[in-house]
Amino acid sequence: MKTPLHYLVAARQSEMAELEQISRASTLVASMSELVHALQKERGLSNIFLASGGAQAQQVLQAHLPQVDEAMARVCGVLEALGERSPGAHGARLFNAIANALQGFEALPLLRRKRDALELSAEDCTQALIRMIAACLTVVFEAADSASDPDVARLLVALFHFMQGKELAGQERATGAAAFTSGISKPERQRHWLHLIESQDRCFQVFADFASEAGAERWQLQCGSCPDMTVIERLRRIGCTAGHGAPLDGSLSLPWFEACSSRLDAMHQIEAFLALELQAQCLKKLDQAGAALAQQQALLESMLAPATRAEAAAAFILSPAQSGVALPAEGAYGLQLEKSIVGLVQEQAARLQDMQTEIDKARSTLKERKTIERAKGVLMNYRQLSEGDAYKLIRQTAMNQNRRMLDVAEAILATVDLLPGSTNS
Repeated sequence: MKTPLHYLVAARQSEMAELEQISRASTLVASMSELVHALQKERGLSNIFLASGGAQAQQVLQAHLPQVDEAMARVCGVLEALGERSPGAHGARLFNAIANALQGFEALPLLRRKRDALELSAEDCTQALIRMIAACLTVVFEAADSASDPDVARLLVALFHFMQGKELAGQERATGAAAFTSGISKPERQRHWLHLIESQDRCFQVFADFASEAGAERWQLQCGSCPDMTVIERLRRIGCTAGHGAPLDGSLSLPWFEACSSRLDAMHQIEAFLALELQAQCLKKLDQAGAALAQQQALLESMLAPATRAEAAAAFILSPAQSGVALPAEGAYGLQLEKSIVGLVQEQAARLQDMQTEIDKARSTLKERKTIERAKGVLMNYRQLSEGDAYKLIRQTAMNQNRRMLDVAEAILATVDLLPGSTNS
């Protein structure tokens, strides 16, 4: 008959299998980070190229494309190693996100041909690359949601929000480059620009809440020592405060792009550190789980030794029968062995409960973000609002009603099915 220790060993083995899959998923996240960074630069250069009618950035853009392709090939290689087994309880969503990202990979060559032939507007090209990068970031999001270890989950949540904040900074680079290159101020573009700035701050705040001490310190150091922020802040004021239809100095496009690119490169260094930290945490957890498994297996082997089994059987037969007792009678395995088993059961149960509590905290943050994003999409669809205005409406409603933004977002999603032509998803 199987003993409690058999199932403790099985639980550890299952935990290790999940950790091994999450470790492979963390490798995917690291390679995806490299690809997103390369795509962000391609998007910025494409914006200048198209906004200038092909007069600027063509050579730099073409020289950068092999880096994007190499990063994409690395991601595909990691996907092969990841396999098709589900990492964690949310693996189906992770694999669906991967499928969406791969669709973007397949569409990229056609997008590039249309761009190079000047058959796309700067706005259309930017939006296409934003969607492709968003699909890549969704892979990171779902990897964070599928993590079964709380320490790994926290690092994944921190990394996802840092990558999202960096992506918003990349979108700001493209928005500012288009504004200066076009040479004219537009109120709608200004509102979007301000929304990008505000959204970055929110992402980096969540990052700081979940990051390790080392990761948070690196970010604070970068924020305090980035000389490009002086240039960026000055050009932000020019671009965001100019009157409707006011002329913008087209020569500012290059210094804006260079300052933003330098900032993004510095952020990418932090991103790379966070990815390595995540992988190191996965390996550490695997080592710890392996050591615990070896201890439990050694205990199981000693319990299953012939002499021990005979002693346990004799003690069990000679002890009074007790109806409803799940474990063998006291002393069946020897006092020290029995205490070890009971202690392991209690320790593992408490550890799993603590893990679940921490994972629930991390997933709550991810759920809140996803719910608010969906509610924004509903408002953008039915109220014809911009992304920034939709977010402001949710936030203002929450403040007016003294409710959480999550509660307001959930209320929006709960009522959208009543509207004609609802496409809530």
